[in-house]
Amino acid sequence: MKLVPTGPVIRRRIAMCMGLFFLLFLGLSTRLFVLTVIDSEALQAKAQSQWTTEAVIQARRGAILDRNGEVLAMSATAYTLSVSPRQVKNSEALARLLSPVIGVDAETIRRRASDTTKGGVTLKRQLPYAATQQLKLMMADGAQRKTHELDGLYLEQDSKRYYPYGAFLTQLLGLTTIDGVGQAGLEQSLNNYLSGRSGRVVKEIDGKGRALNISSGEYVQALEGGSAVLTIDATIQGYCEKAAREAMEVNRAESVRILAMNPTTGEILAMVNKPDYDPNDPPRNDIQTLTERMRNRLITDAYEPGSTFKMITMSAALEEKLTNRSEWFYCSGSVYVEGGRIRCWGRPHGSESLTQALENSCNPVFVELGLRLGTDRFYKYLNAYGFGQKTGVDIPGEGSGIVIGKSAVKRVDIARIGFGQSIAVTPVQLLTAACAVVNGGKLMTPYVVKEIRDADGNVIERGEPTVRATPISEGTSKIMREMLESVVKNGGGKNAYIDGYHIGGKTGTAQVYIDGVVSSDTHIGSFIGFAPMDDPQIALMVIIDRAERRPDYGSTTAAPFARDILLQTLAYLKVPRESAAGADEATTVPNVSGDTLNQAIKSLKAEGLGYMLSGAGARVRDQLPEPGAEMTKGSVVMLYMDGDAEVDADAWIEVPDVKGKSVMEVNQTLISCGLKLKLSGSGIACAQSPEAGEYVFPDAVVDVMFAFPGEE
Repeated sequence: MKLVPTGPVIRRRIAMCMGLFFLLFLGLSTRLFVLTVIDSEALQAKAQSQWTTEAVIQARRGAILDRNGEVLAMSATAYTLSVSPRQVKNSEALARLLSPVIGVDAETIRRRASDTTKGGVTLKRQLPYAATQQLKLMMADGAQRKTHELDGLYLEQDSKRYYPYGAFLTQLLGLTTIDGVGQAGLEQSLNNYLSGRSGRVVKEIDGKGRALNISSGEYVQALEGGSAVLTIDATIQGYCEKAAREAMEVNRAESVRILAMNPTTGEILAMVNKPDYDPNDPPRNDIQTLTERMRNRLITDAYEPGSTFKMITMSAALEEKLTNRSEWFYCSGSVYVEGGRIRCWGRPHGSESLTQALENSCNPVFVELGLRLGTDRFYKYLNAYGFGQKTGVDIPGEGSGIVIGKSAVKRVDIARIGFGQSIAVTPVQLLTAACAVVNGGKLMTPYVVKEIRDADGNVIERGEPTVRATPISEGTSKIMREMLESVVKNGGGKNAYIDGYHIGGKTGTAQVYIDGVVSSDTHIGSFIGFAPMDDPQIALMVIIDRAERRPDYGSTTAAPFARDILLQTLAYLKVPRESAAGADEATTVPNVSGDTLNQAIKSLKAEGLGYMLSGAGARVRDQLPEPGAEMTKGSVVMLYMDGDAEVDADAWIEVPDVKGKSVMEVNQTLISCGLKLKLSGSGIACAQSPEAGEYVFPDAVVDVMFAFPGEE
C-alpha cells in the first residue's frame, strides 16, 4: 500500500524548507553585509595590493652650508636595485650574476628573488657608482636579455646623503640613516627642517608584477626640505682640520680637539674632534667605534682645565680689586693649604709681578688669588662665567661640567680651583668664558646655526648674538687683554707668537685620571689664544689629549699648532700685519679645481703658496680657500683630490731637470730622487716625461730621450 503524505505532514515539510531557505538567506545576507560594510576596506586594500604597487618618492633632503655658501652636506643621486620575483625566470642564475657586483651573498639574492608572494623586493640600496654602471651595462646587454637571466631586475633612482669634504666637521654635522633620517649631530637636531615630505606613486600591475600605464595610477609629489646655513667658515675649518691631523701625528696623541669662535658674537667658526670617521662611509658594523667617534667631545666631555683657567681667576680678582698690576708676589715653589702642600709646576719663580705670575703660570699666586676671593665671591664669578651650566649652544648633547656644591666646598678646593683643578669644564664652556675675559666682559651664547631657510630660500629662522651675562667690566677686560698678550710675547705662550700680530693667550697642562688615580706622566695639553688683541676677531682652543711626546705641556704640544692656525686665519681674514720685518706679501689664491695635481702645485707655487692634500686621485676636486681669496705668501691651500685615500704630501717627488746630462748622470740623479729611468737613444738627454717640476710618487718611471748634438 502506498502511503500518501497527509496535509499536516506536507505543511510541516514546507515549513522546514522555508525555514532552511530563510536561514540560508539570512546567512548570505549577513556575509554580504560583512563583506560590503564591515570588511570592505580591508578587502579593497587586499585586492588593491594584488593589482597595484606603491613606491615611496623620497623627498630631497635640504643642504647644510657654511657661512659663505660652501656645501657641507647635500643629497646626491643614488640607485636602488630591486627585483620582481614573479618575472624572474631563473633565480639561481640571477643570484650568481649579481652577487659579485652588488656585494650581497648569492643565497640571499636567490631567496629574495624566489619570493613570489611579493610584487617587488629590494636587493641593495644606494649602490656604489661602479656597481651602478656595471649593472646598467649588464641590463642593456642584448645577450643577457635573450637568455632572460636578468628578467625582473630594476634600477630605480634614489637619494643618498653626501658630504663633499669627507671627514670634515664629522661630529657637528652628524649623519643620517640609509633612509635619510637624521641620526646624530645637526642632521638629527635639524631633521624637521631638512627632511621635507615624502611623496608616493601607485602603479597598476599585471599578474606578473609588471607596471601598466602610469596614467592609471596615483602620484603625490615629494616636497624638498629646507636648508641650514652655519656660522662655520669652511676655510678656517680646513686650517683646523689640517692642524689637528698634524698634531695627532707629531704628538702621537690619543685625541685632538680644536674649537674656534668669534669672541664678540659667539659664532662658532670651526670645530674639530680627532679621531673621526668619513660620514660617506661610516663604520655601521662597528657600533662601539661609531658611537665613540660620533660624540662631539667639545661640548659633551668635561675635564680639569689646568692653567688655562687662571685667566678666569685673575679677571675675578682684578674685578674685585683684590690685586692689581703693581702688586708683587713671591714664589718659593710651593704653598700649604689646610696642611696640604700645593707645588708650583716648576722651579721656584721667586719675586714676580702679577703679569709675570700669569706669564710664568705660577700656581702659588693663583692659590693666593683664589683664597682672597673666598667661597662666596669666587662662586659668584663661577656662576657669572657659566661654569656648572650649559652654555645653550644649539648643538645636541651638551654637558654642564662639574662644580663642587657651594655648601660642600672646602678651603683647599677653593685654592685648587684658583689654578684649574677641582673643577671640570667642557671645552665650549671654557672658551665661551675666556671670550668674555677679552671681549669687554660679555658672556655670549655660542651658536652654530646662522640661518634656517625653506625650500624656496626664504629665511624662516635666524641665529643672533645673545649676551647671557656680564661677569667683568670693560676696564678689567682691557687689562686682561694686555696681560694675555704679554704671556704670548714673554711667557709660556711663546710658541704661539707671530711677529707683526698682537696674539694673546694662555697655555694649560691638566691632570688625567686613570682608573680614578691621577697619572704622573700623562696630561692634557691645551692652549687658548686670541687675535688681534686690540680687536679680537678669533678665539682659538687647541687640546692635545694624552700625547706620547715629551714634554707633553700645552706650550709644547698645543701652542705651535695654534700658531699655524692663527697665522693662516689672520691672513685669510685680512688682518693687517704691523711689523714690516715680519709682514709677508699678500697674494691671491688661484683657481686650481679640476686641475691635475701637478698643474695645481705649479699654480700655487707661482703665487708663493703651499698646499695640503686630502684624498688621492688624478685631479683636484675642490679647494680651500676659494679662488680669489687673499692670503699671505707661504700660507697653505687645502686640495681635495677626487679619490678617497689619504695621501702624505711629503710622499710626492718633484721630477728634476735632467736635460743636458749624460746617461750616467741622469741615472744617478733619478736614483737619488727615488725615481727610475727609461731611456731611448744615446748621447745627451734632450727631452723627458714627466717634465721637470712635475710631481710623482716614489719609484715612478721617467722617460728620457737621448741624442747627440745636432740630432735632436
